[in-house]
Amino acid sequence: MSKIYIIHENSEWTVHLTRRLDELGLPYEEWFLDKGTVDLSATPPEGVFYSRMSASSHTRAHRFAPELTEAVLAWLERHGRRVLNGSRALRLEVSKVNQYMALNAHGIRTPKTIAAVGKEQIVEAAKQLGAPSFITKHNRAGKGLGVQLFHSIETLWQYLESPAFEDSVDGITLVQEYIQAPEPFITRCEFVGGKFMYAVRVDTSEGFELCPADACQIGDLFCPVGETATRPKFEIIDGFSDPILEKYEQFLRANDIHIAGIEFIRDSNGTIFTYDVNTNTNYNSEAEARAGKFGMLEVAKFLGEELKRLQAASV
Repeated sequence: MSKIYIIHENSEWTVHLTRRLDELGLPYEEWFLDKGTVDLSATPPEGVFYSRMSASSHTRAHRFAPELTEAVLAWLERHGRRVLNGSRALRLEVSKVNQYMALNAHGIRTPKTIAAVGKEQIVEAAKQLGAPSFITKHNRAGKGLGVQLFHSIETLWQYLESPAFEDSVDGITLVQEYIQAPEPFITRCEFVGGKFMYAVRVDTSEGFELCPADACQIGDLFCPVGETATRPKFEIIDGFSDPILEKYEQFLRANDIHIAGIEFIRDSNGTIFTYDVNTNTNYNSEAEARAGKFGMLEVAKFLGEELKRLQAASV
């Protein structure tokens, strides 16, 4: 009998989904791809395959999990299996360069960014950017890897020559203009089945902690001295609506992404800058409990509908 297959490398993030699948009585199997083999001459099982592979897998000693997943997804897609967040989604998950190019192709504004390999090239990129303040970040990131805020070339050089500097796992550092928000928060839009589910206001006054699952910390980028948070860090926005949502849904359809969180920030003029697409999205339980909306339940329902559709087609 066909079932749902969950492809991942982090059980802590996946257990919230499997609990919902259990509640709904849906058959599933986990494929934990930290290491393994792929028999390219074999035929994969029937079912619905959902990839939750993460760009930050190497921080959990799963350095080649994305590469192994890419091989598995190519195998599944070759045999026509129903794959959700497949190889195209994975390509965007592990490269912000690819994310930005795909977003721009759909008229979605991203911060001005220069990709660089090598310390001297990072400095040259910052000079070329010409912004009074700028940030660096890893191209293959997740959990805010490599994000640092600078106000001068001199401090950038000091950072690059210090033990604190850590190169991106793929060698590509992004030098990006710093978008100053009038209020310390960003917005994360969640999509299931390619459709908008809800938006979350994420308070950044105590640090740029964006990952709902493990409070990913990005130093003091948005941490004014002496300021304290007066509202919940994660807060689902009631009735959020914006023209950007239509562009986001078009972007997701074009790139065969079924489940994702997309993050943006507004500058003082109200202009939206989109800076991250999370195809391995997580949800904050406290914010959901307050709003009465549950992301993983919606994901489980969506997977169940896909499995039902597959089973009906095979009769």
